[in-house]
Amino acid sequence: MREANRLADRTDAIESSEIGYMLDRMEAIRSRPDNPEGIEIARFGGAVCFYSKTMPWATFNTVKGLRSGDGDKLADIVGFYRSRGRKPQFELVPGLADQELMKRLDELGFYQTGFHTSMAMTTADAGALPLEPHADELEIRLLREDEFELYATVHCRGTGLPDSGIAPVAANNRVLFGRPGWRFYVALWGGQPAGVAVSHTSEGKASLTFAATLPEYRGRGIQTALLRRRISDAFAEGCGLVVGQCAFQSGSHRNMERVGMRIGYVRASWNER
Repeated sequence: MREANRLADRTDAIESSEIGYMLDRMEAIRSRPDNPEGIEIARFGGAVCFYSKTMPWATFNTVKGLRSGDGDKLADIVGFYRSRGRKPQFELVPGLADQELMKRLDELGFYQTGFHTSMAMTTADAGALPLEPHADELEIRLLREDEFELYATVHCRGTGLPDSGIAPVAANNRVLFGRPGWRFYVALWGGQPAGVAVSHTSEGKASLTFAATLPEYRGRGIQTALLRRRISDAFAEGCGLVVGQCAFQSGSHRNMERVGMRIGYVRASWNER
């Protein structure tokens, strides 16, 4: 029973960290003058619903925090999105969502479309953090306030987004600079920007919220080095838990395991037919 409670508490802590950083991020973007991205945040019981009028991707139109017993709230949640012309994504965490909740989602026209892995590392695992130095050509430092166009360029080109996304990505991340808990990093290879990464800390937990490397600099250990730096900074700040997200068995998954992170859970994604 004690072990089961420990695992349940760990699951709650991981999900809480993921919800916390997304909530703070969306609130910051919403606070831009005239709310240009049309951000709305709604709550139905413990579920948090994120919506963006201009950003149709699932990341910005997702439902987090559902629990067993929330089936009676699903129709209202779906109605919230449908009235805005959007199809939401539901994220269900193992052990927190029961069969009845999934049955109700099916009745409303949703089905499971994929999985996403949440990785975690505690201070008790810190001994597993590799301490070997990275390549002499690599420098990792905090991003400066006047470098968000640089950040957005690496963000877009490292993830395959068109350059037309550079300006909005810069604007939506610039509002996080100086906001409590947020840190932006840039990796330089031979003095040239090669990768970027972001982390968010709150209430003793850290989330590794984003990272990208330019295609021409991949395979040089940049992402592993960015992971080490963010984890080390989080532990130095007093965080007891570090959380990250990745596709199962992806390169990011392997990098996270390489620095000592382990699977916390594999959540399920549900989308409308």
